[in-house]
Amino acid sequence: MRDDTIILIAEDDDGHFALIERNLIRTGITNKIIRLKDGQEAMDLLAELKNASDPKAKRPCLMILDIRMPKVDGFDVLAFMKGDELLRKIPVIVLTTAGDRHAVDRCQELGCNMYVVKPVEYEKFVEAMNRIGHFLSIIEVPVVNK
Repeated sequence: MRDDTIILIAEDDDGHFALIERNLIRTGITNKIIRLKDGQEAMDLLAELKNASDPKAKRPCLMILDIRMPKVDGFDVLAFMKGDELLRKIPVIVLTTAGDRHAVDRCQELGCNMYVVKPVEYEKFVEAMNRIGHFLSIIEVPVVNK
């Protein structure tokens, strides 16, 4: 992943966000991280990025998305992204406590690139974040509003 790629993390739980951020940094990720506290905030920022006229705003992005969020849930955010000609290019990693088959199937149908269930045990959570960190280290991320 390019150094200028912005990692957007849509996560409403403060503790989960802190764990995600800390463990991404531990895997060697040094990219800018922006936290979005609910689905509406995520959709608003995505719309801003898409429509930005400032060349500095034209940077590649990647989304780590929780499903269970207030205001607008992750399913709707994912549908919003993958239903848009430019936003659909953004890779989406769903990282959520929702591990039921319906949620997995729905996210895959909507176009997520990776679906990871947040493990309850800390060691397994760290292991999952290591896998995500490895994925981030090899993925090519396109610029959104090009």
